[in-house]
Amino acid sequence: MENHNFEQEGQFQRKMTSRHLFMLSLGGVIGTGLFLSSGYTIAQAGPLGAVISYLIGAVVVYLVMLSLGELAVAMPVTGSFHTYATKFISPGTGFTVAWLYWICWAVALGTEFLGAGLLMGRWFPAVPTWLFATVFALIIFGINALSVRSFAEAESFFSSIKVIAIIIFILLGFGAMFGWVSFEGKREAILFQHLFSSGAFPKGISALLSVMLAVNYAFSGTELIGIAAGETDNPKVAVPQAIKTTIGRLVVFFVLTIVVLASLLPMDEAGVSTAPFVDVFDKMGIPYAADMMNFVILTAILSAGNSGLYASSRMLWSLANEGMLSKKVVKINEQGVPMRALLLSMLGAVLSLFSSIYAADTVYLALVSIAGFAVVAVWLSIPLAQINFRKAWVKEHQVEDLSYRTPLTPLLPWLTICLLVISIVGIAWDESQRPGLYFGIPFILICYGYHYLRFKKW
Repeated sequence: MENHNFEQEGQFQRKMTSRHLFMLSLGGVIGTGLFLSSGYTIAQAGPLGAVISYLIGAVVVYLVMLSLGELAVAMPVTGSFHTYATKFISPGTGFTVAWLYWICWAVALGTEFLGAGLLMGRWFPAVPTWLFATVFALIIFGINALSVRSFAEAESFFSSIKVIAIIIFILLGFGAMFGWVSFEGKREAILFQHLFSSGAFPKGISALLSVMLAVNYAFSGTELIGIAAGETDNPKVAVPQAIKTTIGRLVVFFVLTIVVLASLLPMDEAGVSTAPFVDVFDKMGIPYAADMMNFVILTAILSAGNSGLYASSRMLWSLANEGMLSKKVVKINEQGVPMRALLLSMLGAVLSLFSSIYAADTVYLALVSIAGFAVVAVWLSIPLAQINFRKAWVKEHQVEDLSYRTPLTPLLPWLTICLLVISIVGIAWDESQRPGLYFGIPFILICYGYHYLRFKKW
């Protein structure tokens, strides 16, 4: 499978190393979904229910990664799952997947820039939020515009800060739970009292289903491994390495973090807190806890913005490369950067940002709903493409010829599909997330309809 369907338009440079891909997959997951949304999950599903939901989410994302791994190692192309969906499901599906994923990141980018500006307001209240948002947008754009190597190095730096903060939080948290670290002015073993005090499912099983979309959204970012495979120096080695360690990282950083939060904060406190990490550090008596977490969350936001601009620009480039957008977008400069796709993605982020300010209850609501729905819909295409890819592969090759194989195919991919469908159905039980269905399904139908009218095929 060739990376370029158009001649003389420049080439991507394979400048990412195994280390970059490792940090990208790690940093892509740890974001505001963990730092800020974890309290919501605990309040909805209950302390123990939140832990279970994150365990299920970790398993689901790992299963998705197993399918993506086989595809990405066999065909390490920029565009990844959009290209796989186009070739192994249908062109209309590939077109829809690409736009769902692009909107997901465009919305995220707009909110990340605004969020970064708001966080800076804690230290510089007299400076307008839009000024900081503009500065951060220019910084992220500059990092991506220099080269893929500069993007990867910046992402490694941002990721390392988040990882260190999470490790410190988990260690101190367990110290407080076992009475080794002071908590609320005293040293006593709290252990898992709050974790089990509300029962397994205080709001029923339906509450567990309803939070799965938010949990899956928190895990979004791992699929960046597939997109980056096309710019990695040795994808046959780097991609499997990144995937093999994914489940361990997810359990350590997500599940243990939720265990600590749910054990130290009562359910009613976690539910109303906008910064549960800060609350825990404050109760430990750590000075400047809020400022430290403000800085960590700021790096998480910049990391998400950095990854988001990279991913969305490559997705637009892939659409153009497949002939679904103007050929002009395919142009890659001497630094290996698709500058026109980068500019268009930044424009999408800016429009999303303006809609969040001037049309929050209409346009922006629709965009955010589609973005939340998009993560699961995009993941759903990956095991489907892998099943069809394997069928096509065995017609001309041996299964053993694959450098990386999804185990127990097709059983495991079909299990993945079932779990993802269940999480989509679960949206209907949460009124706050229901717009994801109201806007997401019509958007998919519009994409398929437009593709059929434009290209005369589904």
